[in-house]
Amino acid sequence: MQHAVGSPLPPPHQPGQGPGADWSSAAPHAGQQHPGAHPPPPVYTGGAPSGPGPQAPQHPPVPQHAPVPQHAPVPQHVPVPPAHDTTGHVQLPQGDFVPTPGPPSAAGPVDPAAAPLAVLLIGPAGAGKTSVAKYWADHRRVPTAHISLDDVREWVRSGFADPQSGWNDHSEAQYRLARRTCGFAARNFLANGISCILDDAVFPDRPVVGLGGWKRHVGPGLLPVVLLPGLEVVLERNAERSGNRRLTDEEVARIHGRMAGWYGSGLPIIDNSQLDVPATARVLDDVLARLLASPPKW
Repeated sequence: MQHAVGSPLPPPHQPGQGPGADWSSAAPHAGQQHPGAHPPPPVYTGGAPSGPGPQAPQHPPVPQHAPVPQHAPVPQHVPVPPAHDTTGHVQLPQGDFVPTPGPPSAAGPVDPAAAPLAVLLIGPAGAGKTSVAKYWADHRRVPTAHISLDDVREWVRSGFADPQSGWNDHSEAQYRLARRTCGFAARNFLANGISCILDDAVFPDRPVVGLGGWKRHVGPGLLPVVLLPGLEVVLERNAERSGNRRLTDEEVARIHGRMAGWYGSGLPIIDNSQLDVPATARVLDDVLARLLASPPKW
């Protein structure tokens, strides 16, 4: 564990010392002195003081008709803003779990391009999840956020547990933490009127990286869609990657084969082998419209 170096942390805020405190609170209270300050002169409240008191300073006599300076400056007092205007605090609704979409209204089907949604885009490495999710979010008519689980996992810089180096307790813990963070973000975006699309390589045969965790952290209203092109397309797209995002051909083939388990699961599957990103996003809108009319059982 790393520790910050430099100046020590300030003590916790005390009443009247926070960012919204009035400037006058910075002045010392009666009876307090700063180190090195001269003590104030004694204050007499009446009666004869015992012992010789301090001698009043002698000033030269003031002329009786001293000239009064013209246009003397009048001291101006800077107004202090009220305390409630100094914090800049904006109240935001707390994110709750996303409920299951209700039945379609008599007014007609819900427009997925304008409705507030929480979408989970599933697929293997090289399926185009991130590209499609970004494009879909960019072209919505309502505010929409894109949340990539891989990006959140890689927030960990020192001590990052890369699953490519082996799935172990550390990589699993960081995956679970990233998924929980994504779920928290998605709920708060939705609570404040911002739709979101998440992407993750969710496996149908592994509970640790399965749908259950997403449902638990986001809510039953999350709409899962599988993006599954052919193996040749996935291998070609993976070859264009670099760094730890690029996998070996053997690993890509193994992941793709396990993703085939989504067939027969009841979840919608988009084969985007012959589709570019904009066309895939349009198909995604069609799929979401059907999901809103008949939510999946998962």
